[in-house]
Amino acid sequence: MRALFPGWRLRADKWASLTFYQRFESLTAFILTLVITLVILVALYRLIAEVLGALVFGAMNPLEYKVFQAVFGQIMTVLIALEFNHTLQYVVSREQSIIQTKIVLLISLLALARKFIILDFKETAANELLGLAAITLALGICYWLVRERDDRLQLQTKGQPERTPVSKPPRSSRPPTH
Repeated sequence: MRALFPGWRLRADKWASLTFYQRFESLTAFILTLVITLVILVALYRLIAEVLGALVFGAMNPLEYKVFQAVFGQIMTVLIALEFNHTLQYVVSREQSIIQTKIVLLISLLALARKFIILDFKETAANELLGLAAITLALGICYWLVRERDDRLQLQTKGQPERTPVSKPPRSSRPPTH
């Protein structure tokens, strides 16, 4: 069994060194991962059943705009759930102690992209479009600021010289050749 899940052994070894809250956080993230996995499986099943059923029986024309919107809206929903689930895996594996802001902003931008895909522009009020545009702009700016900060921190970390002693190359016993 351990050969099938080598990561579980690493997590079990780390479990004893975790604080109570870190254990609580990991357990909560694990339960959320299971719940989201179930949601993803159900959504994927419904998507496949709906698309295949409609295509086989000819009830759906994939080139029709409304059908295209609905199918891609469902696909984006599954992708958003997958990304969210992937993010929780970092918490479960203790690679990160909390959900990273940058990832949450990216998931939010994905959700907005889904909204724009399924949005019917003919039936949407101008103030709603303006609100969605403002939210998109705000999230984009927040993501850019967070990314810039992370990039600067990485440059500072990489830019610091290592504190290793400089050794001279060994001297050769042969005379130099010109």
